[in-house]
Amino acid sequence: MGVMGNRTKHNPIMYHMELSPIPMVMYMVENGTNSSSGGEQNITDCMQIRIPQELFLTLGLISLVGNIMVVLAIIKNRNLHSPMYYFICCLAVSDMLVSVSNVVETICMLLNDHGLMYEHPGMLQHLDNVIDVMICSSVVSSLSFLGTIAADRYITIFYALRYHSIMTTQRAVAIIVLVWVASITSSTLFVVYHTENAVIVCLVTFFCITLVFTAVLYMHMFILAHLHSRRIVAFHKSRRQATSMKGAITLTILLGVFVICWGPFFLHLILILSCPTNPLCLCFFSNFELFLILIICNSLIDPIIYAYRSRELRKTLKELVLCSWCFGM
Repeated sequence: MGVMGNRTKHNPIMYHMELSPIPMVMYMVENGTNSSSGGEQNITDCMQIRIPQELFLTLGLISLVGNIMVVLAIIKNRNLHSPMYYFICCLAVSDMLVSVSNVVETICMLLNDHGLMYEHPGMLQHLDNVIDVMICSSVVSSLSFLGTIAADRYITIFYALRYHSIMTTQRAVAIIVLVWVASITSSTLFVVYHTENAVIVCLVTFFCITLVFTAVLYMHMFILAHLHSRRIVAFHKSRRQATSMKGAITLTILLGVFVICWGPFFLHLILILSCPTNPLCLCFFSNFELFLILIICNSLIDPIIYAYRSRELRKTLKELVLCSWCFGM
């Protein structure tokens, strides 16, 4: 498929020019051609931001370590064994998929650039497919878990007394399994049928539906929570409300960062459908490497948000860092 990682024309992992629609567009961008009715146009006039492979590798490794620490912290601390943190843990795993795929691809590209990698077409194509499935799974699962966490916060705020009977551990695990199975299955189908525009339509539609669903829930939460806060008298109840709203605010920040970091990529997909040969669109496509860096930054920023917004998680992360440092000594 080569959708996510076609960073350069000589990419040994993602470069399959016969595949469409995205690799074909990237091919047009890299070769500075335009097949629109207005004639050919050299795209070298467009402002293009080139990202060093070493930066991809560095950010990918930092992101991978950060998300592994979050997962370990949630597993280690029993106080974090709740449905919301289970979903956050899965969100961190989704970010890890992006980091792992980026690190693997970048290492292969660096090895190839230095003539240290034997290029076997069959092996490279299989690796390409695996990387595509991993990143597609990350997109679908991240969106799914953001929506799931929004629903969880909604139940926490408006059905506080029944929350533990509604969102049991068994149901949370069932939701997690369902999301991962659906994400991997749909991603595999996307890779198999990557030449169809329907794949891009499905991804963009799912992105928009999830954002609208989550935005509606958050708007309802914040509006009604503000009204309810005036009627709350009991201290323990107000404390629970404040805690729930803190969780909702945290997930609002996560959603905002996700939209900022993944938005250009989804705009890239939309433009491929609407104006694949337009000169302005081709100029936008030429900065695909920047969009990939933003996606990796999303995986890098999320652990910082978790730590900043949760004192318990921050405390456990510090313990893990100190233990790792002591063990290293």
